[in-house]
Amino acid sequence: MGYDAKEKPTHIAVVFDPKGGTFRHEKFEPYKANREAQPEDITFGIPWVEHIVRAMNLPVVVVPNYEADDVIGTLAKQAEKQGYEVYMVTPDKDFGQLVDERIFLYKPGRQGNDVEIMGPKEVCERWGIKRVDQVIDVLALMGDAVDNIPGLPGIGEKTAVKLLGEFDNVENLLANADKLKGKQQEIVQNHGEKATLSKWLATIDINVPIQFDDKAFEIEPFNREELIDIFRELEFRTLADAILRSPWGGAPASALVPGKASMSPAKAGGTQGGTQGGTQGNLFGDDPDAQPIVGGSLPAQRKADKSIDNVEPRYYLVDTPEKRAELIKILLGSTRHLLRFRNDGARSDTGRSCRLFLCRKSPRSLVCPCPRRPQGSPEGSGGVQKGI
Repeated sequence: MGYDAKEKPTHIAVVFDPKGGTFRHEKFEPYKANREAQPEDITFGIPWVEHIVRAMNLPVVVVPNYEADDVIGTLAKQAEKQGYEVYMVTPDKDFGQLVDERIFLYKPGRQGNDVEIMGPKEVCERWGIKRVDQVIDVLALMGDAVDNIPGLPGIGEKTAVKLLGEFDNVENLLANADKLKGKQQEIVQNHGEKATLSKWLATIDINVPIQFDDKAFEIEPFNREELIDIFRELEFRTLADAILRSPWGGAPASALVPGKASMSPAKAGGTQGGTQGGTQGNLFGDDPDAQPIVGGSLPAQRKADKSIDNVEPRYYLVDTPEKRAELIKILLGSTRHLLRFRNDGARSDTGRSCRLFLCRKSPRSLVCPCPRRPQGSPEGSGGVQKGI
């Protein structure tokens, strides 16, 4: 929570990608096709993130057919026109193309590193370019394997920057391909359409059909009770401390203190330069600005109502065909359950007894003994594997 503690934003919005494809997929179907399937734990966690965000009373924005990048870019440019200074909180390098004198890229710190706030000067130095809009041209020439943006074959970042230093942009490079020599000339002449497509794919759309609403995006105090309930269920102790201690956490001693920062209106005579340093609190770690709790018991929001210490587990043996059939019927109608496999031997193929533990609703657990493999039977023909 280092961002709200230091920058003291007055307005905020959280933007998610829509389900399904976007307008980029309509023109180039393989867009982002190289990405691996989303890890299961992230898929499970996203609804909880949304739940926490809504309990914090943060406006959530999703626009069908447009990526979150496009929505953020559109809102940032609109807010800037209304006199706000904007911080785009993201580690994505592509956002450098949107940075200007009143829009900053705020890259959260990782692994103990400080946050990095980048204005036009920092973006240009990072890429070795003259203007921030050339970020798009660099991406167009070098491509992006993560997003499956093709770029030009054999052209890396250093070569792309060198070409832009001479030709300024993709369009001028393609128009003057005859001035290149050898392999580079061949690449540009034969694959120019890939560079044109790549530039279109890499350009963040700032004309999404959405309107910045300064009233809707004003920061409101969090729903403290709802957050406490969520953190109790998830047992997020440090995160609970960090969020509930923030100026908007709703604690009696806390007060909403407006100030200059993310989407904050310019004041006459005030300074509007971006801070170039600072620290970032770990979302799931300790908040460096939080006061430690010394002595006594943990506050209510740090305790789970139920734990292994105060809940008596109940086990039910599923050891007949009828009980197994009933278990299968229950599992087919369940969206979530905990599964644990336990073998009495060091290996699963020894034929020793093993058990399958299933928990659908705490504290009730179902124990399913798995049949042993008959002595002398071929490996894998029965026993543990077949029993499961």
